[in-house]
Amino acid sequence: MACDPSPEPRFIDGYLPYLLARASHAVSSEFHARLKAQGIGVVEWRVLASLSGSSGEAVGTLAAACLMQQPTMTKLIGRMALEGLVERHAEPGDRRIVRVGLTPRGAAIAAELTEAARAHEAELTAAMPDDQAGTMRALLRGLIDRSGA
Repeated sequence: MACDPSPEPRFIDGYLPYLLARASHAVSSEFHARLKAQGIGVVEWRVLASLSGSSGEAVGTLAAACLMQQPTMTKLIGRMALEGLVERHAEPGDRRIVRVGLTPRGAAIAAELTEAARAHEAELTAAMPDDQAGTMRALLRGLIDRSGA
């Protein structure tokens, strides 16, 4: 039996959600290795990056930004508070709302990691034609907005 010289491509090889996940994994792996070498987990990095430049975030907002469920985020924030990276404050107008912010130690670590992340991103986009990275960002933001995430 002869082998078909041009088999149809696998469905997954053209499936946009898979390609997005695969691209994310491919471009994040090197930076995630840097985080691990510094003793910082990916989820901790997401929290630090989300709080960097912020005066504080509600736990639910932070959970959504970090792609986590709120109960999981609450536990993570507890651990990070014990490590001196973040602090929690009740919202003055509604004590049921807890806002999370960086401690000075957390801000220093976030600044160092953000600088490393910017350098990593610059390496990734160095070979791209002018503003292709900006176009890609706009397309991805549009997908996120349309999905309601």
